[in-house]
Amino acid sequence: MARLSARFWVDAYLARLRLADVPAFVVAHGDDTGGAVLVKLNTLDGKATVFQRSIDLMSGARVWITLAEGAESDVDSAIARQRGYDPDLWVIEVEDREGRHLLDQDGLAG
Repeated sequence: MARLSARFWVDAYLARLRLADVPAFVVAHGDDTGGAVLVKLNTLDGKATVFQRSIDLMSGARVWITLAEGAESDVDSAIARQRGYDPDLWVIEVEDREGRHLLDQDGLAG
């Protein structure tokens, strides 16, 4: 499967979240064509998890892995560090008390 541009993937992801009534927004707009994407899941209880896309070494498939989780301030610090390394990085924040992020659905590995 061809790799999607970052902008196209972000737009599709946000649309899928809207259809599921899961609030989400772009926190940091990265490079439209080649920017990496982080997804922060804010459960609105002071805790959060941030996911990043990676490659499964066994299968070669693109997967989402946890970059950081815990207190929201700690997760925000991890995101800030990543943005310091990569100014082209996209950051999407999903707010859902139930912890829904939809990254495990077909087609979202990108």
